[in-house]
Amino acid sequence: MKPQAIFLSSVLSCGLAGSWAEAQADPFQRAAPVQAAPNLRTSPAPAAAAGTPGNLNNLTGVPSVTFGTPRSSSDGSQTRVVFDLTPGVTYTLTPTFGGLRIDVRGARVLPAVTARLGASVTEYRAGGGQVTLVTPFPLSLTDGWRASEATLASGTRVLILEFGPTLAGGASPSLLALVRTSAAPATPAQTQALTAPVGTAPANLPLAAQLPPGDTVPSASRSSLPPPAPALPGQDPARPSALAGRAPGLLQPGASLTPPRVGKNPGMTRVVLDLPPGVTYRMVPGSLGLRVDLDGVTASQLTAQNVSPEVRAWRYEPTVGGVTVTLLTGTSLTDRSGWRAQLVPPTEGSDRSRLAIDLSPALADLTPLSARERVLATVPRVSAIGGTAILAFSASMMQPRVVIDAGHGGRDPGAVGSIVEKQVTLDVALRVRELLRVAGVDAVLTRDSDRELNPNKNTDLEMRAAMGTPGTQMFLSIHVNAMPAANALRGYGVETWWNPNHPLSSSFAALIQKNVVAVTGAFPQGLRNNRSLSVLRNSRIPAALVEIGYTSHPVDGLNLKDSNYLDRVALGIAQGIREALVTGVTAGGAVGGAGK
Repeated sequence: MKPQAIFLSSVLSCGLAGSWAEAQADPFQRAAPVQAAPNLRTSPAPAAAAGTPGNLNNLTGVPSVTFGTPRSSSDGSQTRVVFDLTPGVTYTLTPTFGGLRIDVRGARVLPAVTARLGASVTEYRAGGGQVTLVTPFPLSLTDGWRASEATLASGTRVLILEFGPTLAGGASPSLLALVRTSAAPATPAQTQALTAPVGTAPANLPLAAQLPPGDTVPSASRSSLPPPAPALPGQDPARPSALAGRAPGLLQPGASLTPPRVGKNPGMTRVVLDLPPGVTYRMVPGSLGLRVDLDGVTASQLTAQNVSPEVRAWRYEPTVGGVTVTLLTGTSLTDRSGWRAQLVPPTEGSDRSRLAIDLSPALADLTPLSARERVLATVPRVSAIGGTAILAFSASMMQPRVVIDAGHGGRDPGAVGSIVEKQVTLDVALRVRELLRVAGVDAVLTRDSDRELNPNKNTDLEMRAAMGTPGTQMFLSIHVNAMPAANALRGYGVETWWNPNHPLSSSFAALIQKNVVAVTGAFPQGLRNNRSLSVLRNSRIPAALVEIGYTSHPVDGLNLKDSNYLDRVALGIAQGIREALVTGVTAGGAVGGAGK
């Protein structure tokens, strides 16, 4: 007989076969048990009286039984954690934005900090009567986790917890009474033993803390907002920036350039250069500001510092045959954003034309979409798979489905300033839907009219996020930002929010931000993820929230009123979604990331 067989036979003959069989009934156990030293536990004292829990405390009043040292394993993205439950021990479960909190009564929680229990439990923290299982995604009452109890053949009662980004179910029916929707205030011992995970926020935050920043700003009356910047005389929206041109009239040799005239408006500075007849100009925007090359005019070397919030300095530098005017700004300019210029004809009694230049980081591209841009917006891209080019989203393939959420609606107007947020978000959502449908994408709107999904704001947000049903590839919420009137000039541009609800949410948000900024020329406020936003946290698929501008800003508010700008926002969103679909930044694009 082989040595292994002799050993197995001896083990069975010693009466251990029953304990091994019992181990197989443990829902945590998947294979032969690992050999380990016996785990000695203090047995509870007999019950003090019939019908009452046992006396679990020692003579000092400290619980003599313990809770902790869980067993864990991972299967793909799912992690299972099992706790043994001593008779008389009670607990409550609180799902939060950062994981699951277990408050224990009747047992001493063994202090411990473990870096990782599995793919979906990135940290285990225990102490002070509390255990926290930290997850890389938020938990709702029913999503991201499951909990149940079982009694093993050995008679041991166990608490079985499962975690995963696509799990659903929450607590089993027998444990529903133990689930808490908000955590009780922590005791000093718990506060000392447990520190909130970095970068997470509890799900029981006040509603205002779960909304995008602009949604928490009280609606301001139009009279309290800074007045909008005046339009340039004879401004043509189709030609907002004249990159080159010539002042009418015959060139006059030796004509000199006078210092610029500067007009300061809320959120914008206007610089006017009085050009003699025949002078030609060429404008070169860049990362430091705007350079204006003038030919056919002379000027002394002049400079001025700290001109306005939008213009740090200006200077004249004589060149061979002309003058270079440099306007230094605090932000980068492109050919069509950050500035606007118009050549205004001479007034009666003067022969000088006025080159009026507006400078503001909030000035976006308001030109109509060109024919080429419109064609690119409606033609599906070509994707290469396995070396073979295929037409993405063709009719012969299953249409990918995405959810577009137009923020607010009905009795909830959202931010109110130069525009009403609920109207603009719906306008843009409808434009996005049209672009995506032509490109072969099934775009589903959370609302297609002026209505809310539920009168209760919390429920409304949860219903929006819940529209990301199985098979949906991504969720995008569209909003308009705002700041209090006292700080209105500080807020402008586009920013995109994401929460760690899905491994690919950050990548999806980055694609939306990149494409919207590229098409609109809006100021890039970047990506944000430092707040737990209800409509993102409760989504189980890649999700992002884009703020397409600030209605409280006098210049950015004018962008939001312009149909050309809204066309560009919609195109940027559609391109970002399409790029996400083509590159695999979708619900099924990551391990364990299938949308459920």
